[in-house]
Amino acid sequence: MSVTTPILTGSTSVHRPAGSLRRTTVVVGLAAAAVTSVVAAAMHAAGVPLATGGKMIPIAGFAQMTFLGAVLGGLLLAVLNRRSTTSRSRFVQITAVLTALSCVPSVVLPPDTATKVALVALHLLAAAIIVPVLARRAGA
Repeated sequence: MSVTTPILTGSTSVHRPAGSLRRTTVVVGLAAAAVTSVVAAAMHAAGVPLATGGKMIPIAGFAQMTFLGAVLGGLLLAVLNRRSTTSRSRFVQITAVLTALSCVPSVVLPPDTATKVALVALHLLAAAIIVPVLARRAGA
């Protein structure tokens, strides 16, 4: 037995599987985590220190934080789908602001410019993968 939730679009109702946002979030989170980890490893191999406070950021940390960001994005979208008539545009607006805010520590903390640029680029890469995919799951 499958569970569906009605999503109203204008005068018609579209049914989407209830778990599809959950599945989409996990899949895009895993994909983005893999991509950011590979890119971070390549940057480190190319000589970018990827260190803050004198310690290198573990490559697995990029995967973990990227996946966490995807999960938080999925939760945000689930709330917006329930409470907003313009969930897609709100989701994109909010995630743009949150992505910009998430870049602040990457600019402030690392002592070298290469790490700053690399960390901001990785934030933007993760957002570029996650946000459009989740936005397609928005109700309106």
